Amino acid sequence: MSGSVWSYSVCEATNLVLNWEKCHFMVLEGIVLGHKISKVTMEVDRAEIETISKLPPPTLVKAIRSFLGHEGSYRRLIKYYSKIARPMTQLLEKDAHFVFTNTILNGFNVLKHELTRAPIMAAPTSRLPFQLMCDASDYVLGAMLAQRRKNHFQPIYYARKTMTNAQENYTTIEKELLAVVSFDKFRSYLVLQTIVYTDHAALKYLFAKQDAKPRLIRWILLL
Repeated sequence: MSGSVWSYSVCEATNLVLNWEKCHFMVLEGIVLGHKISKVTMEVDRAEIETISKLPPPTLVKAIRSFLGHEGSYRRLIKYYSKIARPMTQLLEKDAHFVFTNTILNGFNVLKHELTRAPIMAAPTSRLPFQLMCDASDYVLGAMLAQRRKNHFQPIYYARKTMTNAQENYTTIEKELLAVVSFDKFRSYLVLQTIVYTDHAALKYLFAKQDAKPRLIRWILLL
């Protein structure tokens, strides 16, 4: 109840008006923007899964943009989202020719399949340290925010970023460090106790290297 009082005071202080017809009180879980959210977990609303699973393959750029916009709201639940969606996002680039290949069709079907089996994400808690696992491929940066509970990693958020053309030309060590510093959305979690994992062992030697590139030094200072 104290949390509700605090919420009301914030709304009053910021002149935020609530629509009482859309408000629910004293419930253990609810549907918010296509997500089923409770105190400890978050997952995809089953009704949304049924709707997306029945979508036919898009035949126009507008349809692809609509599909990615809808599917993108669940990207935090889908591992390797950017990598899977890349063939379709390339069709949205300026002056791109619309050719719906088997690769694009496969990406479309894989995204629908991944949504139907999206994991149940754990709700974060400040009582446990956060663990950030980062990786980089030739053109995608990836990270998973998680917490260890009962000797298992429970994912909280999957994040992916597609590199720019300039970033694709970075060296391997630059890409791996970029994966660590790129996800500003995790900053509010990382100010607490955090463990960062990377599969590139050379990164730990950068802290003692005096002649590193200025770009790498700037990123190290962010840590």
